[in-house]
Amino acid sequence: MHILGISCYYHDSSACLIKDGIIVAAAEEERFTRKKHDTSFPINAINFCLKEAGITSDRIDWVAFYEKPLLKFERLLNQHIEMFPRSFPMFYQAMPNWLSEKLRISSTIKKKLKYKKPVFYTEHHMSHAASSFLVSPFKEAAILTVDGIGEWDSTTLGIGKENDIKIIKRLHFPHSLGLLYSTLTAFLGFSVNNSEYKVMGLAPYGEPTYYDEFKKIIDIKDDGSYKLNMDYFVFHYKSTMPSKKMMELLGPMRKKEDPVTKRHKDIAASLQKITEEAIFKMLNHLHEITGTDNLCMAGGVALNSVANGKITKNTPFKKVFINPAAGDAGGSMGAALYAYNTILGNSRKQVFESPYLGPGYSNEYIQAFLEKNNIVHSKFKNDEELIKKTAQLIHDNNVIGWYQGRMEWGPRALGARSILSNACNPNMKEILNTKVKHREHFRPFAPVITEEDVHEWFEIDKDEEPYMLFVYPVKEDKRKLIPSVTHVDGSGRLQTINNKQNSRYYGVIKEFEKLSGIPILINTSFNIRGEPIVCSPYEAYKCMMGTGIDYLVMGDFLIKRQDNQQHIWDSESLATD
Repeated sequence: MHILGISCYYHDSSACLIKDGIIVAAAEEERFTRKKHDTSFPINAINFCLKEAGITSDRIDWVAFYEKPLLKFERLLNQHIEMFPRSFPMFYQAMPNWLSEKLRISSTIKKKLKYKKPVFYTEHHMSHAASSFLVSPFKEAAILTVDGIGEWDSTTLGIGKENDIKIIKRLHFPHSLGLLYSTLTAFLGFSVNNSEYKVMGLAPYGEPTYYDEFKKIIDIKDDGSYKLNMDYFVFHYKSTMPSKKMMELLGPMRKKEDPVTKRHKDIAASLQKITEEAIFKMLNHLHEITGTDNLCMAGGVALNSVANGKITKNTPFKKVFINPAAGDAGGSMGAALYAYNTILGNSRKQVFESPYLGPGYSNEYIQAFLEKNNIVHSKFKNDEELIKKTAQLIHDNNVIGWYQGRMEWGPRALGARSILSNACNPNMKEILNTKVKHREHFRPFAPVITEEDVHEWFEIDKDEEPYMLFVYPVKEDKRKLIPSVTHVDGSGRLQTINNKQNSRYYGVIKEFEKLSGIPILINTSFNIRGEPIVCSPYEAYKCMMGTGIDYLVMGDFLIKRQDNQQHIWDSESLATD
């Protein structure tokens, strides 16, 4: 049985295909269209999934959509009627997309895929819950989903047992922790639904001196339920988010081009503190009503890795699982799993163990691409040579574009489409920010460490963290040894890796340890600011030539940056296949 899950029309469109309960493929549409956070119908991601499974659309038994459009439309109508006439411009702007796309999901699916079988719709937050629990290692777990908004829900508390999920409590729009965080993201001059992680990265540079002001904005009860003071918001009737009253409380909004001041840092720190307070109170209440020590989380707020790293110290939960695509992209996977396991009643077949679910390209394809474009390259004789050469290049402070195997699922680069460099070099953070990533100086770079060494370097209460979703303190006596991945507060958003998960990636780190004594590298996503992570060999090479990446290790091939070649290729100057 093949079930196709689809998420689209809000942000981070994606597709996921499962066969008899096993995930075959999953990918975000942005990786194919090169439009970051692409919202469009994920036809490219769907076609990839079908190709990976070796089937055509007539072999799909079910299509599962990640939310209920009519229920969401009902909320939209209620929202705009309640706020009329102030909401009319926003309503007028929204209607064309609703009438042409968002209310025509079934017909779009049937037309684009030539599909004639059932389309199943699940609630947005149920898709989130299913994306985490139904591939978790737990037979029973508490479930927390927190995001901006689904149909009506913004937060749910639930419990999963075997292949069943029950939502116990809900919080409704407009009261939303995700929309609070997004509003302050806009207030601080960053883009909404794109740059919330920048605010999280900025927070450690400040002090929570605006905490009392935030208590006026959000009222958090002891059980974690909360209510926004809507006098401080306008997102329920305007396309902007903060109100004039918020600016009276916190000062003027930062414009995108303005410098980041101490006030901005302190606001970010205060927002992070109030967010963590709400999350931990919710989780303590959730543990009380479910009685289980296992926790699954999903929704955009579950990507707040700083809060995630503090869960086991601030709540009774002992084990936590989060899908690497915890945001809306993960909804396609959740919808497909919910249809198979819960609606159709099939037992769970898989624990999520590998994020490498996207497109991969053979060595034959890569070689043909390099030769067709007359790109100077050499081929490694074997894995041992590849690993030793790459580790030596990193030890010599070269920046490496690392392109291996199938692309990762989710927003983090996890060793398939990564940029690797020397965490021991105190100048490497500045080198990467200026020569390669072209991004804000305050944003940290993430460490990747071998699983067997993690307890020696980090204050962590588990043995593995493979998806870069948790921030932990670097041990104090180790911080000076890895300055380029130690954040200003002494922490790091780490990824652990073992040989089984990714043997080449693991091998490079162990070989680097032989050279440096340190089993840690910088791992950052293979892209520049404003662009999605690279997907194809063409995009990997183009990214290298448009940045300061020194070498590209792509499949079995090594490509050295050639400064005498054109640095930035237009779409027609480089053959893609």
